[in-house]
Amino acid sequence: MAEPPLQKSLLSGLISDDLLLQCMHCGMCLPTCPTYNVTKLESSSPRGRIRLIKSVSEGKLEINDTYLNEISFCLDCQACETACPAGVKYGAIVEAAREEVSRQNLEPLKVRTIRRFGLNFIVANQPILKIVARLIYIYQASGLQKFLHNIGMFKIMGGNLGAVDQMSPKFSKRFSSDMMSEIYTPAEPVRYRVLLPLGCLMDVAFADINSDTLDVLLQHGCEVIIPRNQGCCGSLHAHNGEQKKGKELALKTMELFKNYEYDFLISNSAGCGAYMKEYGHVFEDTESQSHEVTSDENFPVMFSSKVKDISEFLYETGFRAENYTYEGRITYHDACHLAHTQKITLAPREIIKSVGGVNYTELNEASWCCGSAGIYNVARYDDALNFLVRKMGNLKATGSEVVVMANPGCMGQIQHGTDKYDHKMEVLHLATFLNRAYKKKKN
Repeated sequence: MAEPPLQKSLLSGLISDDLLLQCMHCGMCLPTCPTYNVTKLESSSPRGRIRLIKSVSEGKLEINDTYLNEISFCLDCQACETACPAGVKYGAIVEAAREEVSRQNLEPLKVRTIRRFGLNFIVANQPILKIVARLIYIYQASGLQKFLHNIGMFKIMGGNLGAVDQMSPKFSKRFSSDMMSEIYTPAEPVRYRVLLPLGCLMDVAFADINSDTLDVLLQHGCEVIIPRNQGCCGSLHAHNGEQKKGKELALKTMELFKNYEYDFLISNSAGCGAYMKEYGHVFEDTESQSHEVTSDENFPVMFSSKVKDISEFLYETGFRAENYTYEGRITYHDACHLAHTQKITLAPREIIKSVGGVNYTELNEASWCCGSAGIYNVARYDDALNFLVRKMGNLKATGSEVVVMANPGCMGQIQHGTDKYDHKMEVLHLATFLNRAYKKKKN
């Protein structure tokens, strides 16, 4: 029995015929779309993909190879949403399409494996993720990784395995969840009481960023609460065709965090923060409300309202620049889910520029996607490289010694670019940059 076409319910309220007509006659998104700028094909543009999705949803078009390729080719960077005068929720539309493709098991085997094994089995299960992370750490730290590359093992295996292997983050020797206590109190009187989610990959591969974030929050006069037994927020799953699993993980996150009294929840990962801010929309349907966490229909909305990116929080609550200094040429890269989904662009720039000694240079096309896009640079490495090349050219033109950003995925991708193209530039998370600047001032 053939699978049904793309469910109309998935697109309900997202795109009407009138809105589609407006979209077809507009085109303001075209200059902002990375994939359209590569191919110059209408099908690779936001409005082109919307038309494809609409046609499939109505049964006018069969799901074919062109459709599948365009749905996966999209970065879901949501730059088009920033440019759209009609407020079309393109990200929600393409994610609904991906969910249907995933449901019917129509994506390539490589992508399906990453999604099922990588996301659902490993990333979604923190104990398993920790075991895998420790094995990867041993592989990286023991010299085995370097040895395999030196003898050409990855060339023998073929494909882009070698590049993807080198692109992966250096996993932490000790994980955030193992090092950090549950409650930290600042030396000065408490200004705010905040929750700090450790994340899934952040916990095992970017423990240093979590540590820097904690230090910066303490410097800001925050009492920091780090709940035990944290896991994935569901962001990677929701954006890659696993919305049901994303919801499940979101519920677990809210279940855990509802037991604490706090003023704000501080995110140091743009993708995670963006998804947690969307919990209120994710659980609008009545089916979700049957769960104990969402029995109060206002709870997800209340939860989302307290989520703040660290730059947003520091800026809105009065960043104290006099406590920081950092000599050097600095530029800033906009993470897609911070700039286009959360609409945060001013705060990180103002914070960086306010630090004493900083020589700031604005990056041309700062919000142009670097090609990381969740698992995109693994699933479609060659395509991701096209976007990275453009980003690296713009970074080199700044003459900066350091590029600051607010998302670990971007950091890994741009670090890969500095290594691949031998471009001497340090890649830092905003929290790491600020913690270094604080220590320099104190010393």
